[in-house]
Amino acid sequence: MGMLIKGGEIVTAESRMRGDIFIEDETVSAIGSGLTVPKGTEVIDAAGKLIFPGFIDPHVHIHLPFMATFAKDTHAAASKAALIGGTTTFIEMCCPSRKDDALEGYHAWKQKAEGNSACDYAFHMAVTRYDAQTEAQLKEIVKDGTTSFKIFLSYKNFFGVDDEEMFQTLKLAAKLGVITTAHCENAELVGQLQQQLLAEGKTGAEWHEPSRPEAVEAEGTTRFATFVEQTGATGYVVHLSCAPALRAAVEAKVRGVNLHIESVLPHFLLDKSYAERAGVEGMKHIMSPPLRDKRNLPVLWNALKTGLIETVGTDHCPFDKEQKLLGAKAFTQIPNGIPGIEDRVNLMYTYGVKRGGLDIHRFVDALSTRAAKLFGLYPRKGTIAVGSDADLVVYDTKYRGTISAATQHGINDYNGFEGFAIEGRPAVVTVRGKVQARDGVFVGEQGRGRMIRREPQL
Repeated sequence: MGMLIKGGEIVTAESRMRGDIFIEDETVSAIGSGLTVPKGTEVIDAAGKLIFPGFIDPHVHIHLPFMATFAKDTHAAASKAALIGGTTTFIEMCCPSRKDDALEGYHAWKQKAEGNSACDYAFHMAVTRYDAQTEAQLKEIVKDGTTSFKIFLSYKNFFGVDDEEMFQTLKLAAKLGVITTAHCENAELVGQLQQQLLAEGKTGAEWHEPSRPEAVEAEGTTRFATFVEQTGATGYVVHLSCAPALRAAVEAKVRGVNLHIESVLPHFLLDKSYAERAGVEGMKHIMSPPLRDKRNLPVLWNALKTGLIETVGTDHCPFDKEQKLLGAKAFTQIPNGIPGIEDRVNLMYTYGVKRGGLDIHRFVDALSTRAAKLFGLYPRKGTIAVGSDADLVVYDTKYRGTISAATQHGINDYNGFEGFAIEGRPAVVTVRGKVQARDGVFVGEQGRGRMIRREPQL
Protein backbone atom coordinates (compact mmCIF):
# COMPACT_ATOMS: atom_id res chain seq x y z
CA MET A 1 0.00 0.00 0.00
CA GLY A 2 1.29 3.42 -0.94
CA MET A 3 1.25 6.68 0.98
CA LEU A 4 0.10 10.17 -0.04
CA ILE A 5 1.37 13.23 1.80
CA LYS A 6 -1.17 15.83 0.81
CA GLY A 7 -1.44 19.60 0.73
CA GLY A 8 1.89 20.65 2.23
CA GLU A 9 4.44 23.17 1.04
CA ILE A 10 7.35 21.21 -0.43
CA VAL A 11 10.69 22.92 0.27
CA THR A 12 14.01 21.74 -1.14
CA ALA A 13 17.39 23.43 -1.55
CA GLU A 14 16.28 24.73 -4.95
CA SER A 15 12.49 25.13 -4.96
CA ARG A 16 9.29 25.69 -3.05
CA MET A 17 5.81 24.61 -4.13
CA ARG A 18 2.50 23.52 -2.66
CA GLY A 19 1.57 20.01 -3.65
CA ASP A 20 1.25 16.31 -2.89
CA ILE A 21 3.81 13.52 -2.73
CA PHE A 22 2.91 9.93 -3.58
CA ILE A 23 5.16 7.20 -2.19
CA GLU A 24 5.38 3.55 -3.16
CA ASP A 25 8.09 0.90 -2.85
CA GLU A 26 10.06 3.11 -0.44
CA THR A 27 10.62 5.90 -2.97
CA VAL A 28 8.91 9.05 -4.19
CA SER A 29 6.73 7.98 -7.10
CA ALA A 30 4.98 11.24 -8.06
CA ILE A 31 4.88 14.92 -7.07
CA GLY A 32 2.07 17.27 -8.08
CA SER A 33 -1.45 18.48 -7.33
CA GLY A 34 -4.58 16.37 -7.46
CA LEU A 35 -2.64 13.14 -7.87
CA THR A 36 -4.65 10.02 -8.67
CA VAL A 37 -3.65 7.27 -6.26
CA PRO A 38 -4.77 3.67 -5.71
CA LYS A 39 -7.57 2.77 -3.32
CA GLY A 40 -6.34 2.04 0.17
CA THR A 41 -3.49 4.54 -0.01
CA GLU A 42 -2.55 5.91 3.41
CA VAL A 43 -3.09 9.68 3.45
CA ILE A 44 -1.19 12.13 5.64
CA ASP A 45 -2.65 15.63 5.77
CA ALA A 46 0.20 18.15 5.58
CA ALA A 47 -1.97 21.26 5.09
CA GLY A 48 -0.38 24.29 6.74
CA LYS A 49 2.94 22.50 7.15
CA LEU A 50 6.27 22.42 5.34
CA ILE A 51 7.64 19.25 3.78
CA PHE A 52 11.42 18.95 3.83
CA PRO A 53 13.70 16.20 2.55
CA GLY A 54 14.93 14.05 5.41
CA PHE A 55 17.77 15.80 7.18
CA ILE A 56 21.29 14.36 7.19
CA ASP A 57 23.72 14.74 10.08
CA PRO A 58 27.19 14.37 8.54
CA HIS A 59 29.08 14.16 11.83
CA VAL A 60 28.06 11.95 14.74
CA HIS A 61 29.76 9.69 17.28
CA ILE A 62 27.59 6.94 18.74
CA HIS A 63 29.97 4.11 19.60
CA LEU A 64 33.22 5.76 20.70
CA PRO A 65 35.90 4.48 23.08
CA PHE A 66 37.46 7.75 24.25
CA MET A 67 39.36 9.19 27.21
CA ALA A 68 39.12 6.13 29.49
CA THR A 69 35.38 5.67 28.87
CA PHE A 70 32.78 5.20 26.12
CA ALA A 71 30.31 7.63 24.61
CA LYS A 72 27.01 7.27 26.48
CA ASP A 73 24.87 6.16 23.57
CA THR A 74 23.49 3.28 21.54
CA HIS A 75 22.40 3.10 17.94
CA ALA A 76 18.88 2.28 19.08
CA ALA A 77 18.58 5.36 21.29
CA ALA A 78 20.47 7.79 19.06
CA SER A 79 18.52 6.85 15.94
CA LYS A 80 15.16 7.31 17.68
CA ALA A 81 16.24 10.72 18.96
CA ALA A 82 17.50 11.63 15.49
CA LEU A 83 14.19 10.72 13.88
CA ILE A 84 12.11 12.61 16.43
CA GLY A 85 14.26 15.62 15.55
CA GLY A 86 13.89 15.16 11.78
CA THR A 87 17.23 13.52 10.96
CA THR A 88 16.63 10.44 8.79
CA THR A 89 20.27 9.63 7.94
CA PHE A 90 23.46 10.15 9.90
CA ILE A 91 27.11 9.56 9.04
CA GLU A 92 28.98 8.09 11.97
CA MET A 93 32.70 8.47 12.59
CA CYS A 94 34.24 5.00 12.79
CA CYS A 95 37.23 5.68 15.05
CA PRO A 96 39.47 2.83 16.12
CA SER A 97 42.51 4.13 18.00
CA ARG A 98 46.12 3.93 16.82
CA LYS A 99 46.64 0.65 18.68
CA ASP A 100 43.62 -1.01 17.07
CA ASP A 101 43.37 -2.78 13.73
CA ALA A 102 41.51 -0.50 11.31
CA LEU A 103 39.61 -3.23 9.46
CA GLU A 104 38.56 -4.99 12.66
CA GLY A 105 37.38 -1.62 13.99
CA TYR A 106 35.36 -0.93 10.86
CA HIS A 107 33.53 -4.25 11.11
CA ALA A 108 32.91 -3.72 14.83
CA TRP A 109 31.27 -0.32 14.17
CA LYS A 110 29.12 -1.82 11.40
CA GLN A 111 28.04 -4.68 13.65
CA LYS A 112 26.90 -2.31 16.39
CA ALA A 113 24.70 -0.35 13.99
CA GLU A 114 23.25 -3.22 11.95
CA GLY A 115 19.78 -4.23 13.08
CA ASN A 116 19.72 -1.57 15.80
CA SER A 117 19.37 1.76 14.01
CA ALA A 118 15.89 3.04 13.23
CA CYS A 119 17.20 5.44 10.59
CA ASP A 120 19.62 5.00 7.70
CA TYR A 121 23.33 5.52 8.24
CA ALA A 122 26.76 5.59 6.65
CA PHE A 123 30.32 5.89 7.94
CA HIS A 124 33.44 8.02 7.71
CA MET A 125 36.49 5.79 8.26
CA ALA A 126 39.08 7.26 10.59
CA VAL A 127 42.72 6.76 9.64
CA THR A 128 44.49 6.87 12.99
CA ARG A 129 47.80 5.46 11.79
CA TYR A 130 49.35 4.77 8.39
CA ASP A 131 51.51 1.66 8.20
CA ALA A 132 52.29 -1.16 5.79
CA GLN A 133 48.79 -2.65 5.81
CA THR A 134 46.75 0.58 5.86
CA GLU A 135 46.45 1.02 2.10
CA ALA A 136 45.06 -2.47 1.50
CA GLN A 137 42.62 -2.13 4.39
CA LEU A 138 41.32 1.25 3.26
CA LYS A 139 40.83 -0.03 -0.27
CA GLU A 140 38.73 -2.86 1.12
CA ILE A 141 36.67 -0.43 3.21
CA VAL A 142 36.04 1.82 0.19
CA LYS A 143 35.02 -1.22 -1.85
CA ASP A 144 32.49 -2.00 0.88
CA GLY A 145 30.82 1.38 0.30
CA THR A 146 32.43 3.72 2.85
CA THR A 147 33.91 6.46 0.71
CA SER A 148 35.13 9.12 3.13
CA PHE A 149 38.06 9.17 5.53
CA LYS A 150 38.64 11.04 8.79
CA ILE A 151 41.94 12.22 10.23
CA PHE A 152 42.66 13.91 13.54
CA LEU A 153 45.35 16.57 13.85
CA SER A 154 44.86 16.33 17.61
CA TYR A 155 44.63 13.66 20.35
CA LYS A 156 48.30 12.75 20.04
CA ASN A 157 49.12 9.04 20.51
CA PHE A 158 45.43 8.05 20.46
CA PHE A 159 43.56 9.17 17.32
CA GLY A 160 46.07 11.67 15.97
CA VAL A 161 48.23 11.28 12.87
CA ASP A 162 51.51 13.02 12.13
CA ASP A 163 52.23 14.99 8.98
CA GLU A 164 53.73 12.03 7.12
CA GLU A 165 50.64 9.93 7.86
CA MET A 166 48.37 12.79 6.77
CA PHE A 167 50.29 13.07 3.50
CA GLN A 168 50.01 9.35 2.80
CA THR A 169 46.30 9.30 3.67
CA LEU A 170 45.54 12.22 1.38
CA LYS A 171 47.57 10.73 -1.48
CA LEU A 172 45.58 7.51 -1.20
CA ALA A 173 42.29 9.40 -0.92
CA ALA A 174 43.08 11.31 -4.11
CA LYS A 175 43.94 8.04 -5.86
CA LEU A 176 40.72 6.36 -4.73
CA GLY A 177 38.55 9.41 -5.39
CA VAL A 178 37.25 9.81 -1.84
CA ILE A 179 36.93 12.83 0.40
CA THR A 180 39.00 13.25 3.60
CA THR A 181 37.50 14.97 6.60
CA ALA A 182 39.78 16.47 9.24
CA HIS A 183 39.74 17.64 12.83
CA CYS A 184 42.08 20.60 12.47
CA GLU A 185 44.22 21.53 15.44
CA ASN A 186 47.91 21.12 16.33
CA ALA A 187 48.45 18.18 18.65
CA GLU A 188 51.91 19.27 19.79
CA LEU A 189 50.84 22.81 20.64
CA VAL A 190 47.75 21.58 22.49
CA GLY A 191 49.84 19.14 24.51
CA GLN A 192 52.41 21.75 25.47
CA LEU A 193 49.77 24.32 26.43
CA GLN A 194 47.87 21.77 28.50
CA GLN A 195 50.95 20.87 30.51
CA GLN A 196 51.88 24.51 31.01
CA LEU A 197 48.43 25.37 32.36
CA LEU A 198 48.30 22.35 34.66
CA ALA A 199 51.76 23.20 36.01
CA GLU A 200 50.42 26.65 36.89
CA GLY A 201 47.58 25.07 38.87
CA LYS A 202 44.98 25.91 36.23
CA THR A 203 42.99 22.68 36.31
CA GLY A 204 39.33 23.67 35.89
CA ALA A 205 37.10 23.36 32.84
CA GLU A 206 37.53 27.07 32.11
CA TRP A 207 41.12 26.37 31.02
CA HIS A 208 40.12 23.94 28.28
CA GLU A 209 39.61 26.69 25.71
CA PRO A 210 42.91 28.49 26.48
CA SER A 211 44.71 25.17 25.99
CA ARG A 212 43.37 24.96 22.40
CA PRO A 213 43.12 28.64 21.38
CA GLU A 214 41.78 29.92 18.09
CA ALA A 215 45.29 30.29 16.64
CA VAL A 216 45.90 26.55 17.11
CA GLU A 217 42.75 25.67 15.15
CA ALA A 218 43.68 28.17 12.44
CA GLU A 219 47.16 26.65 12.16
CA GLY A 220 45.72 23.16 11.84
CA THR A 221 43.28 24.35 9.19
CA THR A 222 46.06 26.02 7.21
CA ARG A 223 48.26 22.92 7.44
CA PHE A 224 45.49 20.56 6.38
CA ALA A 225 44.60 22.82 3.43
CA THR A 226 48.26 22.92 2.36
CA PHE A 227 48.50 19.14 2.39
CA VAL A 228 45.22 18.85 0.47
CA GLU A 229 46.58 21.26 -2.11
CA GLN A 230 49.88 19.42 -2.52
CA THR A 231 48.30 15.98 -2.87
CA GLY A 232 45.44 16.92 -5.17
CA ALA A 233 42.97 15.51 -2.67
CA THR A 234 39.56 16.82 -1.60
CA GLY A 235 39.32 18.01 2.00
CA TYR A 236 36.49 18.70 4.41
CA VAL A 237 37.13 20.65 7.61
CA VAL A 238 34.90 19.36 10.40
CA HIS A 239 33.40 21.39 13.28
CA LEU A 240 35.08 24.69 12.41
CA SER A 241 34.57 26.98 15.41
CA CYS A 242 36.09 30.42 14.94
CA ALA A 243 36.85 33.33 12.64
CA PRO A 244 40.63 32.70 12.29
CA ALA A 245 40.07 29.09 11.20
CA LEU A 246 37.34 30.22 8.80
CA ARG A 247 39.68 32.79 7.33
CA ALA A 248 42.36 30.12 6.83
CA ALA A 249 39.91 27.80 5.08
CA VAL A 250 38.48 30.52 2.86
CA GLU A 251 41.96 31.72 1.85
CA ALA A 252 42.72 28.18 0.74
CA LYS A 253 39.46 27.95 -1.21
CA VAL A 254 40.18 31.27 -2.93
CA ARG A 255 43.50 29.97 -4.22
CA GLY A 256 41.75 26.90 -5.61
CA VAL A 257 42.16 24.26 -2.92
CA ASN A 258 39.33 21.71 -3.09
CA LEU A 259 38.22 22.28 0.49
CA HIS A 260 34.78 22.17 2.12
CA ILE A 261 33.74 23.57 5.49
CA GLU A 262 31.44 22.21 8.20
CA SER A 263 30.43 23.83 11.46
CA VAL A 264 28.34 22.16 14.13
CA LEU A 265 25.32 23.13 16.19
CA PRO A 266 27.07 24.13 19.46
CA HIS A 267 29.32 26.66 17.75
CA PHE A 268 26.33 28.56 16.38
CA LEU A 269 24.48 28.91 19.68
CA LEU A 270 26.86 28.52 22.63
CA ASP A 271 29.99 30.40 23.70
CA LYS A 272 32.84 29.70 26.07
CA SER A 273 31.01 31.17 29.06
CA TYR A 274 29.02 27.90 29.21
CA ALA A 275 32.23 25.95 29.78
CA GLU A 276 33.36 28.47 32.41
CA ARG A 277 30.48 27.63 34.73
CA ALA A 278 31.37 26.08 38.07
CA GLY A 279 31.79 22.34 38.51
CA VAL A 280 30.05 19.83 36.31
CA GLU A 281 27.94 22.58 34.69
CA GLY A 282 31.06 23.77 32.90
CA MET A 283 32.28 20.25 32.21
CA LYS A 284 29.06 19.47 30.34
CA HIS A 285 30.12 21.90 27.64
CA ILE A 286 33.66 20.67 27.06
CA MET A 287 34.28 19.69 23.44
CA SER A 288 37.05 20.15 20.91
CA PRO A 289 37.48 22.54 19.25
CA PRO A 290 36.16 24.35 22.33
CA LEU A 291 33.29 26.73 22.61
CA ARG A 292 34.70 30.13 21.66
CA ASP A 293 34.34 33.79 22.49
CA LYS A 294 30.84 34.94 21.50
CA ARG A 295 32.25 37.35 18.90
CA ASN A 296 32.63 34.28 16.65
CA LEU A 297 28.91 33.45 16.57
CA PRO A 298 27.80 36.13 14.07
CA VAL A 299 30.83 35.34 11.91
CA LEU A 300 29.76 31.71 11.62
CA TRP A 301 26.12 32.60 10.99
CA ASN A 302 27.10 35.00 8.19
CA ALA A 303 29.38 32.38 6.65
CA LEU A 304 26.53 29.87 6.76
CA LYS A 305 24.15 32.31 5.09
CA THR A 306 26.57 32.94 2.23
CA GLY A 307 27.53 29.30 1.80
CA LEU A 308 31.15 29.62 2.90
CA ILE A 309 30.19 27.20 5.66
CA GLU A 310 28.52 24.52 3.60
CA THR A 311 27.14 22.01 6.10
CA VAL A 312 25.90 21.89 9.69
CA GLY A 313 26.40 18.74 11.74
CA THR A 314 26.28 18.11 15.45
CA ASP A 315 29.48 16.27 16.43
CA HIS A 316 26.99 14.45 18.65
CA CYS A 317 29.10 12.69 21.29
CA PRO A 318 27.32 12.36 24.64
CA PHE A 319 28.92 11.65 28.00
CA ASP A 320 26.85 11.80 31.16
CA LYS A 321 27.63 13.90 34.22
CA GLU A 322 29.41 11.10 36.03
CA GLN A 323 31.71 10.63 33.06
CA LYS A 324 32.39 14.35 32.82
CA LEU A 325 33.47 14.29 36.46
CA LEU A 326 36.41 12.10 35.48
CA GLY A 327 38.01 15.48 34.84
CA ALA A 328 37.22 16.99 38.24
CA LYS A 329 40.93 17.36 39.05
CA ALA A 330 42.23 18.20 35.57
CA PHE A 331 40.43 19.59 32.53
CA THR A 332 42.54 17.34 30.31
CA GLN A 333 40.60 14.33 31.68
CA ILE A 334 37.11 15.65 30.90
CA PRO A 335 35.63 13.52 28.09
CA ASN A 336 35.12 15.80 25.09
CA GLY A 337 31.65 15.92 23.60
CA ILE A 338 28.07 17.11 23.79
CA PRO A 339 24.77 15.54 22.62
CA GLY A 340 22.77 17.22 19.86
CA ILE A 341 21.38 14.74 17.35
CA GLU A 342 17.76 15.37 18.40
CA ASP A 343 17.92 19.16 18.54
CA ARG A 344 19.91 20.28 15.47
CA VAL A 345 17.03 20.77 13.03
CA ASN A 346 14.69 22.55 15.45
CA LEU A 347 17.36 24.87 16.85
CA MET A 348 18.78 25.78 13.43
CA TYR A 349 15.28 26.40 12.09
CA THR A 350 14.37 28.56 15.10
CA TYR A 351 17.55 30.62 15.42
CA GLY A 352 18.46 30.55 11.76
CA VAL A 353 15.33 30.65 9.61
CA LYS A 354 12.80 32.13 12.05
CA ARG A 355 14.95 34.56 14.01
CA GLY A 356 18.22 34.92 12.14
CA GLY A 357 17.46 35.64 8.50
CA LEU A 358 18.79 32.30 7.20
CA ASP A 359 17.25 31.57 3.80
CA ILE A 360 15.06 28.47 4.04
CA HIS A 361 16.65 26.93 0.95
CA ARG A 362 20.13 27.43 2.42
CA PHE A 363 18.80 25.78 5.59
CA VAL A 364 17.75 22.68 3.64
CA ASP A 365 21.00 22.71 1.71
CA ALA A 366 23.19 22.99 4.80
CA LEU A 367 21.32 20.42 6.90
CA SER A 368 20.58 17.90 4.15
CA THR A 369 21.37 18.42 0.48
CA ARG A 370 25.00 19.53 0.57
CA ALA A 371 26.06 16.64 2.79
CA ALA A 372 24.22 14.24 0.48
CA LYS A 373 26.12 15.61 -2.51
CA LEU A 374 29.53 15.66 -0.82
CA PHE A 375 29.29 12.18 0.64
CA GLY A 376 27.74 10.23 -2.22
CA LEU A 377 24.14 10.03 -1.02
CA TYR A 378 22.52 12.35 -3.59
CA PRO A 379 19.96 12.17 -5.23
CA ARG A 380 18.89 9.10 -3.28
CA LYS A 381 18.98 11.29 -0.16
CA GLY A 382 18.93 15.05 0.38
CA THR A 383 16.12 16.04 -1.95
CA ILE A 384 12.48 15.40 -2.81
CA ALA A 385 12.34 14.07 -6.35
CA VAL A 386 10.78 11.18 -8.22
CA GLY A 387 12.98 8.15 -7.58
CA SER A 388 14.53 9.49 -4.37
CA ASP A 389 14.15 7.61 -1.12
CA ALA A 390 10.95 8.69 0.61
CA ASP A 391 12.75 10.24 3.59
CA LEU A 392 10.47 13.15 4.40
CA VAL A 393 9.87 15.57 7.26
CA VAL A 394 6.43 17.16 7.58
CA TYR A 395 7.29 20.18 9.69
CA ASP A 396 4.90 21.99 12.02
CA THR A 397 6.00 25.63 12.14
CA LYS A 398 3.30 26.47 14.71
CA TYR A 399 4.73 24.26 17.44
CA ARG A 400 6.29 26.03 20.43
CA GLY A 401 8.42 24.30 23.02
CA THR A 402 11.56 24.35 25.16
CA ILE A 403 14.62 22.11 25.00
CA SER A 404 15.04 20.09 28.18
CA ALA A 405 16.78 16.97 29.41
CA ALA A 406 13.47 16.07 31.07
CA THR A 407 11.76 15.62 27.71
CA GLN A 408 14.60 14.55 25.41
CA HIS A 409 14.73 11.04 23.94
CA GLY A 410 18.44 10.29 24.11
CA ILE A 411 19.89 8.40 27.07
CA ASN A 412 22.20 11.17 28.24
CA ASP A 413 21.38 12.79 31.61
CA TYR A 414 21.72 16.40 30.53
CA ASN A 415 21.09 18.61 27.51
CA GLY A 416 23.66 21.19 26.50
CA PHE A 417 20.89 23.46 25.16
CA GLU A 418 18.72 23.34 28.28
CA GLY A 419 16.09 26.10 28.26
CA PHE A 420 16.42 27.10 24.59
CA ALA A 421 13.04 27.88 23.05
CA ILE A 422 12.10 26.29 19.73
CA GLU A 423 9.58 27.44 17.14
CA GLY A 424 8.71 24.38 15.09
CA ARG A 425 9.26 20.64 15.15
CA PRO A 426 8.61 17.62 12.93
CA ALA A 427 5.02 16.41 12.90
CA VAL A 428 5.68 13.33 10.74
CA VAL A 429 9.02 11.76 9.79
CA THR A 430 9.32 8.95 7.25
CA VAL A 431 12.24 6.69 6.38
CA ARG A 432 11.88 5.15 2.94
CA GLY A 433 8.14 5.65 3.09
CA LYS A 434 7.47 4.33 6.58
CA VAL A 435 6.35 6.69 9.34
CA GLN A 436 8.97 6.47 12.09
CA ALA A 437 8.07 9.48 14.25
CA ARG A 438 4.99 11.62 14.96
CA ASP A 439 4.77 14.77 17.05
CA GLY A 440 7.78 14.10 19.22
CA VAL A 441 7.19 10.34 19.65
CA PHE A 442 8.93 7.40 18.01
CA VAL A 443 6.21 5.23 16.48
CA GLY A 444 8.19 3.22 13.96
CA GLU A 445 10.21 0.08 13.49
CA GLN A 446 13.41 -0.35 15.46
CA GLY A 447 16.15 -1.75 13.24
CA ARG A 448 14.60 -0.45 10.03
CA GLY A 449 17.69 1.61 9.26
CA ARG A 450 20.28 0.26 6.90
CA MET A 451 23.78 1.17 5.86
CA ILE A 452 23.84 3.24 2.70
CA ARG A 453 26.75 2.10 0.57
CA ARG A 454 28.27 4.81 -1.55
CA GLU A 455 30.41 5.20 -4.64
CA PRO A 456 33.42 7.53 -4.80
CA GLN A 457 32.18 10.94 -5.94
CA LEU A 458 35.28 12.83 -6.95
